Amino acid sequence: MAKDCSFDVVSEFDRQELVNAVDQVKRDVSSRFDLKDSNSEIELEADKSITITTSDDMKLRNIYDILQSKIIKRGLNIRILDPQPVENALGGRIRRVYNLKKGLTQELAKKIVSDIKDSKIKVQASIQGDQIRVSGKDKDNLQEVIRMLRGNEEKYDYPLQFTNYR
Repeated sequence: MAKDCSFDVVSEFDRQELVNAVDQVKRDVSSRFDLKDSNSEIELEADKSITITTSDDMKLRNIYDILQSKIIKRGLNIRILDPQPVENALGGRIRRVYNLKKGLTQELAKKIVSDIKDSKIKVQASIQGDQIRVSGKDKDNLQEVIRMLRGNEEKYDYPLQFTNYR
């Protein structure tokens, strides 16, 4: 009897790498000539969001560009950031919150499972909380599912990782 092989589709990020990236951005903001005296702040709030507060739109874009580059250098996917609308803050400043995407939503999980079933690859996919378990008899079929999901990652707009490959 052939043993089933499986893997999990998850959406996670390394918290420590994100903390390091935000710390690097703080250092860059305090030392860069154009941002040094701008009274800008960047804060990581308990794995839920990153908040950038600064004086104007141009500085906000510059700080966000620095944040993106640090996140990419740390091996994190930029899709973990979900930008919210710009808000007015105290003292004529502006604030933008970037929520962090972690875990698959139910709607996205259903869409991914539906795409896997529509692909006619001989595997089974089931939703388990905020992740999806894909199992099948042939490892080549599992590899094909991973390739298909990587190709559709733009469509899902979520960073996907594949773990527990057995």
